[in-house]
Parts: sequence; C-alpha cells; structure tokens
Amino acid sequence: MTVNDIIEILDATPIAGKDRLDNEVKTACGSDMMSDVLAFAKTQCVLLTGLCNPQVIRTAEMMDIVAIIFVRGKTPDETMIKMADEMELPILTTNHRMFSSCGLLYEHGLTGGIIDG
Repeated sequence: MTVNDIIEILDATPIAGKDRLDNEVKTACGSDMMSDVLAFAKTQCVLLTGLCNPQVIRTAEMMDIVAIIFVRGKTPDETMIKMADEMELPILTTNHRMFSSCGLLYEHGLTGGIIDG
C-alpha cells in the first residue's frame, strides 16, 4: 500500500510532503500518546493521531514514520507543515475518526504488526 492508496481509502487531503505520496506503507499505528508510538510503531509505518502539535512531527522523525494522518479533521499549523516539508514527510488530514480510519485501513490489508510477548 502507498500513501496515495491511503488518501483514496480515507478520503484524505495531503497537507505536506506531497512529493512523497508514492512511499510504501507496511503497517499502521493509531495513537494520541507519543510514548505508545515510540514503543509500538513498526518499520514503514503510517501514524494516525488526533494529537496536533509539533511533538508528533518530532516523534515521526525519530521513528522513521512514512506519513502522518491527522484524524477528526485536525489540521496542522504552519510550523508543523514547514517541519514536515523539510523532512519530506507526508501529512494528511481526514474527517474520519481514529477508530473508523484504522478499520478502513485494516479492511484494505494494512496491519498494525505483531506485539511480542
């Protein structure tokens, strides 16, 4: 699955990183707690969140997140957009809630990975 596929599935709008929409996505992580993202995000992961602040961008950078999807119509401010563009990190926004966004992606074959233990 690519970021472009996710745009279609979630009826999302690209906000930043528009030249990286062909990036491949292998897994998804949905959380408003960045500590959980740090603990559970997998390789080539897309992050779904309702938390809309610069910490989300910084976390994505540390974890090599492929793209960020802001749910519930949240829109990043200009500072966040500039940070993401500098990192070439796609940012999307969708009006779907977290639960339905994750469900739609799962329905189309994207998983969250396996938790060991």
